[in-house]
Amino acid sequence: MTVIAGRPRVAVAVFPGTWSDRDFAHVAGSVLGWETRLLWHTETDVGDADAVVLPGGFAHGDHLRTGAIARFSPIMRAVEAFAEAGGPVIGSCNGFQVLTEAGMLPGALMRNDHLEFRCDWQTLRVEHSSASPAWLGDLSDGDLIRLPISHGEGRYVAADETLDALEASGRVVLRYSDDDGRINATANPNGSERGIAGVVNERGNVLGLMPHPERAAEPEVGGTDGLRIFRSLERWLHHQPAAAERRL
Repeated sequence: MTVIAGRPRVAVAVFPGTWSDRDFAHVAGSVLGWETRLLWHTETDVGDADAVVLPGGFAHGDHLRTGAIARFSPIMRAVEAFAEAGGPVIGSCNGFQVLTEAGMLPGALMRNDHLEFRCDWQTLRVEHSSASPAWLGDLSDGDLIRLPISHGEGRYVAADETLDALEASGRVVLRYSDDDGRINATANPNGSERGIAGVVNERGNVLGLMPHPERAAEPEVGGTDGLRIFRSLERWLHHQPAAAERRL
């Protein structure tokens, strides 16, 4: 494979009501030293991005359903094309909701089972890291990481046959767990089915997760486990001929 030179380029989509875009941009630019571009939702091209981020927030005020309006924004056609070409895409919290509404990931995110908004640090167990080398390549199955959550509609649901297919194909990559790695109802902050916190598409280049890795990238904010996801992307990009070609 070709090793690319230069800094990774990340594009962060911004919808009306998005608020984690600046957090992602800060981590990408100031912490990791990547090139970062904010994409307003009316744009129709992701440009020369090596990766695309759909950040958290309340896109379009969460009217109708979370992500239901954002899914039709012009930028999403470009994001879908980017993903179809194999480009890595991550959707965190509201971004995960947008990905499911767009059909880029299966399932849906519903109101938390306790009907409360939860903002806290959460332990996650990594599963099937090989299903997404771009986002989880520096992690191993069974690793425990801690990331913040901040959502009122984070309960992952899907038809039983869809859940079974995700399990069988190893596309459930993150689950809510206790500090010992056990998956149980007590450790589940929102009632997500089977404790699911993150899934990937069939190719593994699109990751959706409810927790916020961009909020766990500096010791000053309480932890740096989010950097393991971003470093995975950086390492993966440095061995991709397609990414190298985009930089010429």
